[in-house]
Amino acid sequence: MAPEPIVLGRISGVFGVRGWVKVYSYTEPREAVLTYDHWLLGNDGQWQPTTVAEGQRHGKTVVVRIEGFDDRDQAAALIGKDIAVPRDALPTAAEGHYYWSDLEGLRVQRSDGEELGTLAYLLETGAHDVMVIKGERERLIPFVKDKIVLDVDLEAAMITVDWEWD
Repeated sequence: MAPEPIVLGRISGVFGVRGWVKVYSYTEPREAVLTYDHWLLGNDGQWQPTTVAEGQRHGKTVVVRIEGFDDRDQAAALIGKDIAVPRDALPTAAEGHYYWSDLEGLRVQRSDGEELGTLAYLLETGAHDVMVIKGERERLIPFVKDKIVLDVDLEAAMITVDWEWD
């Protein structure tokens, strides 16, 4: 079974009358989503391969034209679709850097060994990314390497944090 593709953004609206769409990109920088010529579009695990005909940054957003979508009505059918690529299309993360998808599902423990729960997902807040930990209760813990996040062990599926009970 192939690994689940990695979601890089979603189609958020139409742009103009010639089939262009607005993209809400989760990548950093936003236009990095344009480095992939072939996308998977879909929702709920149902993916359709597509090819990006052209794309560009437009102000604070990214706009693209998908091959085969040549007018506004066709493009409108794409609104709300997730944009994904196969996991092996992503470059290897640099040492000490992680894709969010690699962290989601890892167990989180305090430095004294007390388990807090499982990392459900991450939030981008501006200052720091924040881990949402689901355990006996939900906790929000900033992802600050070497200050709060002491260790990420992908092989052991464990994140160790310096976090007081709250």
